Amino acid sequence: MGKVKMLGALVGDIVGSVYEFHNVKYTDFEMFTPWTNFTDDSVMTLAVAKWLMEDESRSMQGLAYYMQELGKKYPNAGYGGNFSAWLYQEHPQPYNSWGNGSGMRASPVGLYARTLDEALALAAVTAAVTHNHPEGVKGAQAIAASMFLCREGKSKEEIRDYVERVFDYDLHRKIEDIRPSYSFDVSCQGSVPEAIIAFLEGNDFEEVIRLAVSIGGDSDTIACMAGAIAVCLYPIPDWMAEKCDAVLTDELRQIKDQFMELLEKRESTK
Repeated sequence: MGKVKMLGALVGDIVGSVYEFHNVKYTDFEMFTPWTNFTDDSVMTLAVAKWLMEDESRSMQGLAYYMQELGKKYPNAGYGGNFSAWLYQEHPQPYNSWGNGSGMRASPVGLYARTLDEALALAAVTAAVTHNHPEGVKGAQAIAASMFLCREGKSKEEIRDYVERVFDYDLHRKIEDIRPSYSFDVSCQGSVPEAIIAFLEGNDFEEVIRLAVSIGGDSDTIACMAGAIAVCLYPIPDWMAEKCDAVLTDELRQIKDQFMELLEKRESTK
């Protein structure tokens, strides 16, 4: 992965934001509209990034602090009901969720980890702080592992085979077969495999995002997860990165930039 100035997860979330509740079942949709914005997916992705930068102990308590701190600054970002309640708890506890909120925020781990074991372990922490159901943990680990393997130069076939073997997801489906009957599904098991399939099918970053959104359902989160993996193989077009940068607040952009600088330093000290 060369020098990157934008996180693929953020691009997917921002592009998909308009289509979460106004699904499109085709790929030639308008990528940026006057209503395009970041959602909770971006906010929580950046909370995980901040945790990786600042909490040397990598503790669950530390992660909860960063998620609550950043999440409460953006109360209208579109959190689910259980997560909204969790954000304001004095002593936040996991609530056994299997929702795809764990998959959408795991991507900083996939970029940060130096070994596959580290990617899996850190992803489990990012999930278990709220999504401690086995399917919630599995979804986060599948995204982080796909990213790590992609960064390591593994082929799409190798990534698909690993994810199918370890996480028991069916990745031998095609987007055109999934799309017609796919409906809103916020579970990890009903959206993480679809996001990975979009990555497997796409031939460049933009195509991956377009395929992910075109599935329908929870479009911003599926595209967030697909974009997270895609950036490990494909460059983000400058115009897309610039459009997304313009949507972020100064604070969110600063966290993103600091995290990208940290990743660059880690790459140079391998």
